Amino acid sequence: MDIQFDKYFLVLQNIATRYYLLGGLVFLLFYVVLKNKIVHKKIQLLFPKKSDYLREIGYSTFTMLLFAFIPVFFIFNPAVKPYTTLYQNISDYGWVYYFAAFPMMFVMHDTYFYWTHRIMHHKSLFNVMHLVHHKSTNPSPWAAYAFHPLEAIVEVGIFAVFLFTIPVHRSHTIIFFLLSIMYNIYGHLGWELYPKGFSKNWFGKWINTSVNHNQHHKYFKGNYGLYFLFWDRIMGTIRPDYGEAFEEVKSR
Repeated sequence: MDIQFDKYFLVLQNIATRYYLLGGLVFLLFYVVLKNKIVHKKIQLLFPKKSDYLREIGYSTFTMLLFAFIPVFFIFNPAVKPYTTLYQNISDYGWVYYFAAFPMMFVMHDTYFYWTHRIMHHKSLFNVMHLVHHKSTNPSPWAAYAFHPLEAIVEVGIFAVFLFTIPVHRSHTIIFFLLSIMYNIYGHLGWELYPKGFSKNWFGKWINTSVNHNQHHKYFKGNYGLYFLFWDRIMGTIRPDYGEAFEEVKSR
């Protein structure tokens, strides 16, 4: 197909704005403005080096360049769009379905992420695809999109899954991926925002946290989920020291 560069740069602008604006604001708040006041509450007390920040931003930038091609190929390509489940009018499926689609998308994405994530941790794939992301052993918000190009392709695959499984309105994708990058930034934040005891209560034990994902970056094993801990708990891959680590951080 002929690449519609005007559409490509529009999509790229939207993706990059989310990453740089949200990531930058969070980084400025936690790593600059409030740093001295909350340093003792940081999950890992040490801070990444400047070279780590630059590496994360560099890989994330290249990731976004790849991400932007996917909507152009599926949504703005007349040869492909008719075969997708994308719909134009909310009235086609109603408001009940419109809002119900969001939790479905989060569950689908979490499942997709968990299993592709575990596959990329296989010894035959880890160094090739996933090691770049794990160079952030003490991640910052800039690590949210810091992927090897091959992993970036896998990560953006969820977009195609949505477009060929459930009816999705264009605004579904805009809102969903905005919320997704927000949670992704929180997961790599370096501080825990949920309250003390959250990891053990009836609701919180199923929700992924910044402590949980930080442990994954630090130890390279266990805690593979994205938004939820359902698959980690069902498959026995949640780290046994997670609850203790969460409470230790929140008790400082």
